[in-house]
Amino acid sequence: MRWSQACRPGATALDLACGSGRHLRYLAQRGMQVTGVDRDEAAVAPLRELAEIILSDIENGPWPLAGRQFDLVLVSNYLWRPLLPQIVAAVAPGGWLIYETFAQGQQSIGRPARAEFLLQPGELLQACEGLRVIAYEDGFECAQTSSTEAAGVNGRFVQRVAAVRAPASSDGVFQRYALAG
Repeated sequence: MRWSQACRPGATALDLACGSGRHLRYLAQRGMQVTGVDRDEAAVAPLRELAEIILSDIENGPWPLAGRQFDLVLVSNYLWRPLLPQIVAAVAPGGWLIYETFAQGQQSIGRPARAEFLLQPGELLQACEGLRVIAYEDGFECAQTSSTEAAGVNGRFVQRVAAVRAPASSDGVFQRYALAG
């Protein structure tokens, strides 16, 4: 929701490792043409009415989106480093990459705790080479209590990026990417 400017009605969106479809549903409700990819057939079955669903084990099989690009590529709480180049390549000219997942430090408070599932400092930023980074964060996000005090419990270490691939032609027109607050 923070980068709602990336969610244009009629635009194409990819929700990678979509699971039960929390983000996919949000994007479809905003009028986007959504493609969801996940390996869990039971989780994605109810999403088939909302989006194009591709059932695929992207860690052990071929990349199921070869040659396809999207106006928005969304990845949340998922990391498989060998796919980072394909994920970035799936962003169409003028399109957005919004990516958020766990970072180093998470192992000190909970799961995931294995290094292969935790981004190293600056790693997501490096993966976005070739894109224009609009926003990047790498740190600890505190859980909020009902009184809006930072609780620390259920907090998490995360990296997140919002990045854009340059449009095919700018013709001297500069895109305005609003910084979300």
